[in-house]
Amino acid sequence: MKINSLLKRFLMTLILTLGSLNAHAQLNVVTTTGMIADLVKNIGGDQVKVTPLMGSGVDPHLYKATQGDLRKLLRADVIFYNGLHLEGKMQDIFEKMARKKAVYAVSAELPQNRIIQHHQHPDPHIWFDVELWLHAGEYVLKVLNETAPEQKALFQANAQRYFAQLRQLDDWIKQQIQSIPQAQRVLITAHDAFGYFGQAYGIKVMGLQGISTASEFGLQDIKQLKQIIVANGIKAVFVESSVSPRFIESLVKGVEAEGHQLHIGGELFSDAMGLPDTPEGDYLGMVKHNVETITHALKGL
Repeated sequence: MKINSLLKRFLMTLILTLGSLNAHAQLNVVTTTGMIADLVKNIGGDQVKVTPLMGSGVDPHLYKATQGDLRKLLRADVIFYNGLHLEGKMQDIFEKMARKKAVYAVSAELPQNRIIQHHQHPDPHIWFDVELWLHAGEYVLKVLNETAPEQKALFQANAQRYFAQLRQLDDWIKQQIQSIPQAQRVLITAHDAFGYFGQAYGIKVMGLQGISTASEFGLQDIKQLKQIIVANGIKAVFVESSVSPRFIESLVKGVEAEGHQLHIGGELFSDAMGLPDTPEGDYLGMVKHNVETITHALKGL
């Protein structure tokens, strides 16, 4: 009897200990891009361990999953990806995995009338409309609440704090872009990653390539851009951190050969954030860097 009593007490202690551990165990979350990882970290806080598959300078359009990536995905409690075909061929993997695992596209519940379409293909670069990215954050919050309901109050508090920062950023961007003279509000980059940015903040956006870096562009595209640059007196064009600068450099040389002064206004972060532990290494810092670079160059300061 004494042994049975001790055994019962031991088992009860073990069950309570395991329950306590489970209640405080971090969710193992795997994301594709750094932007999504940053969003999940800000909402999940200490209750999530977030691993992005794609680091700084990585082009998600062309990314191919490694064996190591697949192992990370299989071990994850929750997987978040962008969707809208940003991740190219990886989307097929996620759609298959979603039958058995908790796999979510952060774009899943965005208002359909806000999604930009290019030749019947959705533009995936939703993070450049800060208000739209906040909607994506609300979906992340919903998923985390459903996955770990015992942490709902914490997730909610984190989200409210972060969403307030996003709203402030959104207002600040509007003020900055409005400070650029109307005729100069033309943003030309290597590929058309800034469509949502243009739509949200009132700046015309053009790219040498389409919405994917896998697309091609021709001489007619370059000729059209040259005409727009000269007609509007555009002072600067921009390279991107995750795309080769050679096409933009060729455009600058071509325009200058025709007697119009044009320079590269700086490097923008489009499909990936900056290095960790740098100002551009999180979403807020990346967007601020882009806006400051754009306004400074287009105003000719």
